[in-house]
This record gives sequence, structure tokens and C-alpha cells, in this order.
Amino acid sequence: MRRFEKERLQRRSSLREYFPRPSSTSDAPVKLIFVALYILGAILVWSKQDEIARTAETTALLSPIASLVMQHILAVYLLVGGAFLTILILFPIGKKAAQDQLRSIGLVNHTDMVPALKRKYKDKQNPRISVWEFSSQGIPLKTWEDKQAAIETILDITIVKMKYGSGKSRVLLYTVPARTDLPEVIDWNDKYLSHNPFILALGESFTGPVTVDLVKVPHILLGGSTGSGKSVLLKLLLMQALKKGAIVCIADFKGGVDFPPIWHKQCKMCIEEESTLALLTELVDELQRRKALLAASGQPNIDRYNEATGEDLPRYIFACDEIAEVLDKTGLGNDQKEVVRKIESKLSMIARQGRAFGIHLILATQRPDANILSGQIKNNVNCRICGRADTILSQIILDSTAAAEQIPKDARGRFLLHDGTLFQAYWFDDRGG
Repeated sequence: MRRFEKERLQRRSSLREYFPRPSSTSDAPVKLIFVALYILGAILVWSKQDEIARTAETTALLSPIASLVMQHILAVYLLVGGAFLTILILFPIGKKAAQDQLRSIGLVNHTDMVPALKRKYKDKQNPRISVWEFSSQGIPLKTWEDKQAAIETILDITIVKMKYGSGKSRVLLYTVPARTDLPEVIDWNDKYLSHNPFILALGESFTGPVTVDLVKVPHILLGGSTGSGKSVLLKLLLMQALKKGAIVCIADFKGGVDFPPIWHKQCKMCIEEESTLALLTELVDELQRRKALLAASGQPNIDRYNEATGEDLPRYIFACDEIAEVLDKTGLGNDQKEVVRKIESKLSMIARQGRAFGIHLILATQRPDANILSGQIKNNVNCRICGRADTILSQIILDSTAAAEQIPKDARGRFLLHDGTLFQAYWFDDRGG
């Protein structure tokens, strides 16, 4: 694009910016102070206008323009002050500064136009959240997301989420002040247990409780480096599943030592490949049995089937604290590799078909090896959660490096959901069991 064409587009864009829509803003208290000062100033000028007019008539050295202004001081004050007040109300405070800051980090379109801050306001659902509404200037949301860390730094905010406004001409940043942080520890309390059929609580974000509904997102992939709190979150999810009547099966190739005796009493525990394969074979057989039951009854899923027949088919959860230990074929003989291949095949079938029949996977890993988890399994695991991680593990779990960028290196229990929600997981202590 030629230079004069860029300049023409910039002029047109600037003209459109002069007609913003009024809004209630997060800086409304400041603006109300200016309105009050304007009214008080008008009262003061009104009370002194005769005195000012007489001064203008008796002062010989005044210019004709100054004399005219003083003789009509109230009208001039109302006109000029009203114009400034209107601009103040219509335009958000800090608009120009925000534009300069976004330009400094390269958030501009192909004609070098920078997004304009249209308004700031409190989120109706959560007053702790301030929404910054920008004109997108044709810059796609993906570009904003890629530059999130730079935007947060330059505007001194923490972005809770980003999304388009009405249409794609607006981008909304849901923010809290940069100094705001989540608690380092939130102890689990049974009051957090959801009353809904199969919603599991994860923790707290800036916007409130974070949950996952296994009816909608049936499988979970959970990642995090050593000490990130991954195993604690896994146990938190399994504990809730047990309380909701699910049958929980756990594969732990560390001999089950990470799970106190209460888990061995309440769950089916597998500590080696053969028993894991046998258990997964049982789950696949149960899946096929349920498939036949639902087909015969004409029901689309387990919930509808239970409701229509009065039966109470329980949900199954298969969990693995380190899926890489189960699926890694490195150094194995042919017979062992065949066992692992069969395990992978069973997991893949459950990942593809388990949702309707109430059979779920919760797979955790801390090993950054993209070859361990097959694409067929990973692509059918809808819910991704990543704790403290390096860029490789973050990329494997979330398909981005967001967890490595947003979670502090010393954080424990801090996780990032696949939709960009940052949360502090509830601390669940199972040592008393």
C-alpha cells in the first residue's frame, strides 16, 4: 500500500474516532468529580458575573476580545467548559496513552493504525473485573492473544480473558490490576462440591470458581512439572468423582505408593501393564454392553437412559498419574510392546466413544514427550489443564506455550485451562484417609 493511501485511511479512521458511543466507565467516579466541579464553577461564575462585567468595563487596557469574554463570562464558561466536559465523558481517560503504549509493542495493522480504547467499564457479572473495549482496527484476536504478555506489561494489567465484542470490530479485554494475585493456597472444603450431577470443582480464578462438567467435556489431560501440584489436583478430581458415585480405576506404576490405603479400598488400583490391560479390557467390554443397552432403548446417552429406565448405571473414571510410564515403549521387548499397544488401543476407543456411555479418562503427565500420547487419544481429550511447565510440556498439553509464560516458576497449584483461564487449584490433603 502506498504512503498516501495509508495516510488517507488513517485520516478516515481518526474521523470515526471522534464519534464514540457514551458508556458507563470504570473511571466514572473521576468523571463525576469533574461534573461536580463544573457545576460548582458555573454557580461561582454566575454569582460573580456582574462583578466581572463591571471590571471589564472599567479596565481600559483590555483587548476587545478579552472584554467581550468577561462581559459574557457565564455563557463562555458554559460553552467552553461544557465542550471539555462532553469530551471527557465520551472519551475514556487514558485513551491516547493506551494507543501510544500499544503502538510501542507493535500492535498495529498493515496501515500502521493502532487499536483505539473505546471505553472501560465494570463487568456486570463480576465487579472485580474491568473490561477494556478496543476497536480492533482489523487486527485478529489471535494476534492480541499472541501479544498478551506484552499488553499486560505495557498497560500494567492482568488479562483474565480476551474475546470479540459484538461482531469482530471490537476486542474486549477482561482485566484485573497487575498487583492483584490469586491466593497461594485455597484449602478444599466440602461446600465447594457441586450439587450438579457430574460437575467437578477445580479451583478459583480471578472471576470465581472454576469447574469442569464431564457430561460436556468427558476426558481430561492434566500436565505439570514435578512439584506443580498436578497429583494433588488429580486426587481432588477423583475424590469428587467418588463422592458422586463413580467407579474410579487408577493406574499407578509407582506401586501405588502415592495413594494412601483409603484409595486402595475405594478404587481399583493397577500397578503394572498386564493388570492395566485387563482393567481397560473390562471397561471397553462395559462400553460395548452399554452401547447395546442404549441402542435397544433408543436413548442417546447414559443420563437419558437412566432417566428413561429408572436404572442407575454408574460412571467410570480411569485415571493415570503418569501416562508416559504406561505408554512408553522405549527399551521394551516385543511382547511388552504388544501389551502397551493394546493398552493404547483401549484408551483410544474410550477416548472416542466414552462420552455417551459414561466412561471417562483423566490422564496426567509431567514428561515433555510428544511421541508418548497418540494424536488419536489427544484429539479426543477435550479438557486440557497445565500447571507449571516448560515450553515443551505446555505446547504438548495446551498447544501453546501459555503455561510456561503465565505461571511463575515457583508456583504450586497454579494451573491454566485450555480456554485461557488461570486458576489456583483447591488444596486437597488425602493423608488423613
